Amino acid sequence: MKKKKVNLKDIKSNSENGHSHDNGHNHDGSSSGFKTYIPAVISFTMLIIGIELHYFDVDFFEKWTQIVWYTIAYLPVGYPVLKEGWRSIRRGDVFTEFFLMSIATIGAFAIGEYPEGVAVMLFYSIGELFQGAAVKRAKTNIKALLDVRPNEALVYRTNNYISVSPETVAIGEKVQVRVGEKVPLDGILLSKKGSFNTAALTGESKPDSVLKGEKVFAGSINMDGVIEIQTTKEFKDSSIARILDMVQNATARKSKTELFIRKFARVYTPIVVVLAIGVTFLPYFFIDNYVFRDWLYRALIFLVISCPCALVISIPLGYFGGLGAASNNGI
Repeated sequence: MKKKKVNLKDIKSNSENGHSHDNGHNHDGSSSGFKTYIPAVISFTMLIIGIELHYFDVDFFEKWTQIVWYTIAYLPVGYPVLKEGWRSIRRGDVFTEFFLMSIATIGAFAIGEYPEGVAVMLFYSIGELFQGAAVKRAKTNIKALLDVRPNEALVYRTNNYISVSPETVAIGEKVQVRVGEKVPLDGILLSKKGSFNTAALTGESKPDSVLKGEKVFAGSINMDGVIEIQTTKEFKDSSIARILDMVQNATARKSKTELFIRKFARVYTPIVVVLAIGVTFLPYFFIDNYVFRDWLYRALIFLVISCPCALVISIPLGYFGGLGAASNNGI
């Protein structure tokens, strides 16, 4: 299978745009990042107050007051999930984690377990916030790796060194690198010797000494004097470009485990729904003192604990987080 080429000009902009699945939550920027926690804070505060009012048996906190109170507490965290569940159904994807969470929490309200309905959706939303925070941190680490890409090259043309984009430099051209600058392309050292910081490529903090005629890699930082190199590869084939290419493709590519889990969830989730229906109604035929409310309650608990969120989310999140951690450590 032919490998898909990534346009390196777009790598950094793609990272900055932050394209990833985050279930509608925006985690970019400090102020907008704080806003994502507001719905959970509101729901949590109202849930705790409601539980306290019920515990102390406050007079005005009766049935209809409880319904209104907990409905208001539910909406900040529940509405986005209900909305996403409805969108999935319209797309023909009925059995999703959003669908299961919606059924479970609405069912809890239907049997009068209002605090539990709010609590389940609140915990789910908190899990989504942790997921978003982890993905944001991984993106930051990957973006830091992208920032090591050289932006210019001093190439020798028409008897003078001129600053050009590294992508326009051809194989065999002579490039000058000043102290503290990044080597723009892979090449061979023309100067007598040089010392380079290769931490961006190898994670090694100790400077690497290179003698005339030896290889120098793009992304290395020149530590000692002005040097000249002769390019041996185009920018798109240089070491740093290949690293960026691999990282970008790795974040977009689905692992075999993730693909399997997604296929598994598409079969698993409908089975869970059918079993929950069975838990609700089948005991009627086998138990003398059958109480519909009790068995519906057990079925809703079964739906919540059987929701495949942990499986579906943990695999890509762990994979993406691992890439971010590796990028942060120069791997």
